[in-house]
Amino acid sequence: MGTIAVARMANKRTLGFSATVLRKKFRSGMTVRDYRDQEVVFSQGDTADAVFYIQSGTVKLTAVSSRRKKAIIAFLQRGSFFGEGCLAGRSLRIYTARAIGPSNIARLRKESTIHTLKRDPQFAALFAEYLLSRIIRIEEDLVDQFFNFSERRLARVLLLFGQITKESNPEHPLKVSQSTLAEMVGTTRARISKFMSGFRKKGFVSYNGGLQINGALITSFLEGRPLSVNKRA
Repeated sequence: MGTIAVARMANKRTLGFSATVLRKKFRSGMTVRDYRDQEVVFSQGDTADAVFYIQSGTVKLTAVSSRRKKAIIAFLQRGSFFGEGCLAGRSLRIYTARAIGPSNIARLRKESTIHTLKRDPQFAALFAEYLLSRIIRIEEDLVDQFFNFSERRLARVLLLFGQITKESNPEHPLKVSQSTLAEMVGTTRARISKFMSGFRKKGFVSYNGGLQINGALITSFLEGRPLSVNKRA
């Protein structure tokens, strides 16, 4: 398979700032706009000069290598930040951000975000907590990737899509092919087909007018299969 992507699930704990609260914190340093389905928020290689916050909708992050290999980096839900690399000195975007379905997204200028983090300890603490949750998620993804737990990664990706579907606009349902699942999990389409067949028999998924995901059963499955990593290396 040409492309291996690490799947990022949306955080269970999101900040949930309202537009009014953000406006008070950022004032003129914030702008808000609506994005259409598939509309690009920013492209890989663009100048990194702002942080973005999803007030509603879903955003997909993708990256393309110099050899034109494409990777799906993440699907982010309401309450998520993205583009925060600019705060650490990153000058250019390393991925493309695209709205999936109608989305309302706030743009927070880099300078305003840095200023708010310095003068607002409560916001800084919440922002740090959010970033730590992202780091934990990335570590779990890497462990899954290195030890090739494809079935577990697929279950986590499906759980993410189940969460997104609950919040998405029914007029713009999230469509996921087995090829996309294979790209996110980092395995072949044939293996995805095999896993999905098994998941269907277990009641994890069904195809009643589209892909239906049983989040409770998948969560139980994941909890029953913890990461097989020794506490001591």
